[in-house]
Amino acid sequence: MTANPDKFYDYLIVGQGIAGTSLAWHLHETGKRVLLVNDSSLPSSSKVAAGIFNPLTGKKLVKTWLADDLFPYAQQFYSGLEEKLGVKVLHEASIFRPFRSIEEQNSYLAQTADPGISKYIRPASGQQNVPEHVHAPFGGMEVIRSGWVDLPLLLDKSRDYFQSISQYIESPFDAADLVVSEDDVRWKDFRFDKVILCQGFNARDNDWFNWLPFTPVKGQILEIETEKLAGNQIVNQGIFILPVSDTHCRVGATYSWDPLDWETTDAAAQELEGKLKPLLKVSYIITGQLAGIRPSSHDRRPMVGIHPGNPRVGIFNGLGTKGVTLAPFFANQFTEYLEMDKELSETVNIKRYFSLYFR
Repeated sequence: MTANPDKFYDYLIVGQGIAGTSLAWHLHETGKRVLLVNDSSLPSSSKVAAGIFNPLTGKKLVKTWLADDLFPYAQQFYSGLEEKLGVKVLHEASIFRPFRSIEEQNSYLAQTADPGISKYIRPASGQQNVPEHVHAPFGGMEVIRSGWVDLPLLLDKSRDYFQSISQYIESPFDAADLVVSEDDVRWKDFRFDKVILCQGFNARDNDWFNWLPFTPVKGQILEIETEKLAGNQIVNQGIFILPVSDTHCRVGATYSWDPLDWETTDAAAQELEGKLKPLLKVSYIITGQLAGIRPSSHDRRPMVGIHPGNPRVGIFNGLGTKGVTLAPFFANQFTEYLEMDKELSETVNIKRYFSLYFR
């Protein structure tokens, strides 16, 4: 796209993962002109992520942080984008959690007395809801109000939309090229009111926000082809098995901190297969393996807000493993903060880390 030196946009959004895309849509809906800049040659955790949303996580069946707020908003957001973009990206599916033992069965069933948890569990339990292709000698529990979002398709179609209205540029980005003054922000031949950096893991490499306590985590998943599965139910026991079609599944995910690179490893494949084989009754073959680096924060909460030294520079990052539900909700909150002076939640506002910048 040819740049016009007099072209003004309200916001420059750097990065078109789920964070940048969600924020761009929310600002766009308020009538603001955004310019998304993205370098598709760089690896992206959003393109690797399975996109699962699960209200009950962990071995102890803990309700996901803010699930009662995040999940309804995310479903509304993605349903709205399906209408705008004309594609199916939101796939509602229950999650079957096999019990590992009678003790775990008793423990989980006791927890269902909690009203905050029970509304996310289908009442039937035991053997009657066990998928045919899953080993579950002790039965299991079915989590509802869950599913997955086809993030690669959502990001591709969103890119096409913003490109069609001249609000997307495919380009490398170097924060050193930003010229930030009291009056505006300039990048190349464009002028903006503000710039919001939504660079995921790559945010550690620019001088504006490298003081934030990023704690990125590498994850790997397998792509497998199986015999035809009965239903679209997700399975979760130590790993997830996500049916993308009748015969194609994604299996994940691993967690590692060293080295933080985008390379797949045999060790991760062996770890995932070691958990997959006892779970899956049907035969399968591995057709692919993917690696990504989750942009997590020290306290496992998003990092959202405006730079302490310059009101024209902001960040939307740190979505970690739950970006598919965190991104829409906090993109909306950030948009209201930027445009309506509404307060950001203290749990995500980067003000909680300002002492790191000023020390």
